[in-house]
Amino acid sequence: MANLIEVKVPDIGDFNEVEVIEVLVSPGDEIQLEDSLISLESDKATMEIPATAAGKVKEIKVNVGDKVSEGTIILTVESKQEKADKKADTKPAKTKKSQPVASEKEIKVPDIGDFDEVEIIDVLVSEGDVVEVESPLISLESDKATMDIPSPYAGKIQKLLIKNGDKVSEGTTIAIIQATETADENEEATQDTQPSAEPAPQPAKQAAKPASPPPVPASGPVLSGAGGIPHASPAIRKFARELGVDLSRVSGSGRKGRIVRDDVTAFTRAVMAGQGGTVSHWALDLFERSDIDFNQFGGTETVPLSRLNKLSSKNLHKSWVNIPHVTNFDEADITELEKYRVSKKKEAEKHGTKLTILSFLIKAAVAVLKKYPRFNSSLTANGEELVMKKYYNIGFAVNTDAGLMVPVIKNADSKGIYDLAIELAELAQKARDKKLPPSDMQGACFTISSLGHIGGTGFTPIINPPEVAIMGVSKASYKPVYIDEKFEPRLILPFSLSYDHRVIDGVAAAEFTRTFGEALSDIREIIL
Repeated sequence: MANLIEVKVPDIGDFNEVEVIEVLVSPGDEIQLEDSLISLESDKATMEIPATAAGKVKEIKVNVGDKVSEGTIILTVESKQEKADKKADTKPAKTKKSQPVASEKEIKVPDIGDFDEVEIIDVLVSEGDVVEVESPLISLESDKATMDIPSPYAGKIQKLLIKNGDKVSEGTTIAIIQATETADENEEATQDTQPSAEPAPQPAKQAAKPASPPPVPASGPVLSGAGGIPHASPAIRKFARELGVDLSRVSGSGRKGRIVRDDVTAFTRAVMAGQGGTVSHWALDLFERSDIDFNQFGGTETVPLSRLNKLSSKNLHKSWVNIPHVTNFDEADITELEKYRVSKKKEAEKHGTKLTILSFLIKAAVAVLKKYPRFNSSLTANGEELVMKKYYNIGFAVNTDAGLMVPVIKNADSKGIYDLAIELAELAQKARDKKLPPSDMQGACFTISSLGHIGGTGFTPIINPPEVAIMGVSKASYKPVYIDEKFEPRLILPFSLSYDHRVIDGVAAAEFTRTFGEALSDIREIIL
């Protein structure tokens, strides 16, 4: 005898009135246990609600756009099993408060497509380092592209089992980690291994694999969340995280455009094979590179570029050809500022740091960005709107053995001169030691590149998108300045401002550089 069973929303944590963004079944559909029924979306994540009863869908009780909470009836199922799945009407036990659980785990190379014996070009962590989930551990390089392998766990690296130059394949153990998880995470990991997260595919669809890799956007990196939230199950999201794949760049071949495991694998193969335009190609080739035998002119030596050099060159090229750069040059009288800086040398030592001119440059930049907020903005992807930022994160260029890196001082407006000096030194040292995580190089609003310790009278820095401006600082020198009918020796700092002419015009740029120079000339403008 058939039973009519109500399938309800189970315990979904501290979420109420969560919006239904997709209904995955229809009346008359035959469903199995754990088939996905609806997709919910909170302000933080998406989740799918699986079936707790098997049978024929009799009636759908929710629609797209409805708000649901624990206990809301999703649908009714006509089941042929006696006493089928009473848990559909039974409120699941409340999840206990998460408790940290430490366990030793192996970190292995995930599925990277049809690639074997891929060379490790950079080991990004050391034994004893504490890493977060998705922190990059190693960089791999095929003949067409590079790829970082992120950590699937948070914890402390106990032992590294690989080194630069080693060849690895799927399943190769990278490291042993003392992972710190919560009971909730352990339970989620177990659930993610179940094949329940995907709707049961039709046999014909299951047999069909994409004939070619899914299309890859040919433009720059897609911003997180751009274009909407990708439709994928928790298991597929976990799989994508293990590979470091941004699901917003993957086309789904499943029902209603849902992303399945084959789509993620095919995307990874495309990237590693160099078919993904954002990884393997220049944004725009303005000339054809000929293969010239330079040995015919004399002796030569071929030196491989570092991974950082390769990535930087592509990004710089992309910025230069896609952004209309204009550069303004100006000078600042920093005579009084330099006297003040030297006078605070002992005070800085008490704080355990050295007070460099860069700390003051950052302070001045923040003050001027507040006055001219257009410089603290970014263009949207369609180029039709400006995102005006209410925070002030300042990037600064650091020269390292591997190449130029740009750490970011977060919330620089809330930090004093000594705080800035300490953080500048710490981030610069991390960069030189190759221990700077990606999170410390993201989110900048404005960048300062200083060559003052080296020399030069001016240069044109290249904008670091999505920023719209960058400051270049050269070497200060004493010059005669006519003041009160006589010449006086003054310490003059030359600087330049490159800006995106789509966002900023020449008048605004001239006002910005003038105000910046005035701020440096009068240290009260900086300190206050």
